[in-house]
Amino acid sequence: MRAIFCEQLGGPEHLVLREVPAPTPGPGEVKVALHARGVSYVDVLMIAGQYQVKRDVPFIPGSEAAGVVLEVGSGVERIAPGDRVLVPGGYADEVVVPAARVTPLPATVSFETAAAFRANYCTAYYGLQRGRLQAGEVLLVHGAAGGVGLAAVDVGKLLGATVIATASTDEKLAVCKQLGADHVINYTQGFREQVRELTADRGADVIYDPVGGDVFDESMRCIAPFGRLLIVGFTSGRPALAKTNHLLIKDAEAIGFTIGALSRLDPAREQKNFSILLGWLAAARITPYVSHRLPLARAGEALALVRDRKVIGKAVLV
Repeated sequence: MRAIFCEQLGGPEHLVLREVPAPTPGPGEVKVALHARGVSYVDVLMIAGQYQVKRDVPFIPGSEAAGVVLEVGSGVERIAPGDRVLVPGGYADEVVVPAARVTPLPATVSFETAAAFRANYCTAYYGLQRGRLQAGEVLLVHGAAGGVGLAAVDVGKLLGATVIATASTDEKLAVCKQLGADHVINYTQGFREQVRELTADRGADVIYDPVGGDVFDESMRCIAPFGRLLIVGFTSGRPALAKTNHLLIKDAEAIGFTIGALSRLDPAREQKNFSILLGWLAAARITPYVSHRLPLARAGEALALVRDRKVIGKAVLV
């Protein structure tokens, strides 16, 4: 089978396509033929050696995929060959995973949509839980055309918030509107004054920030009293230093979170959230957006598109 390997840390140009023996499932394991694989910013950081969790080279990047069960090991009862499933797979033709990590895929959900779903939407939903978002509140989403940002727009609207989305181009903002954003702002022209104008000078109740840097600094100046500023990441390359006087004056909070921490510290909650989201996905109440579909052999190109912020929502390898 084919697999993409990271054999030295660095940029996407270092990825190598190899032919390797197909894996064989052992007891309690499931072998899956992958039809679609999600490509994320975490993968960009992972192959560069810049993610919080380090991996030894060589390794196969990727963490979410969808496909069809080929074979099951002894002791596996609830899964059978031919089942459509969602798995924590990588950039390869086939993968073997523990049966406990295999999720049946609703018939209404395509492989591509499934591969674009779990990481982004679980992150967004958990973040909005941490931010205690309530129906009727104003949610400001930065980097709203990126994977976790667009998922926050989608979920925030479903939860009943008034959503303000910021992004860098009109094309990206149009997709944000398509997924339910009530207001959109091109942040290259600034956003603080527009947010204050849209909220009658009150500010946003919850601010979802995967960008950091200057965006975080300006967000502190347009947060509502008792507001919650969610620290999702630092795609700007600069973690911000919170000016705590702004938090003090507004009686506001800055809240950090990661889906990885939730998985380690409260796996039952993480699984419950995922089940809720999967139900919404099956009912078409949320809509993962895929802007780029590339063949597996072009994984490096897909990662470069993500790195260079050319992707809206998600890129998938098919």
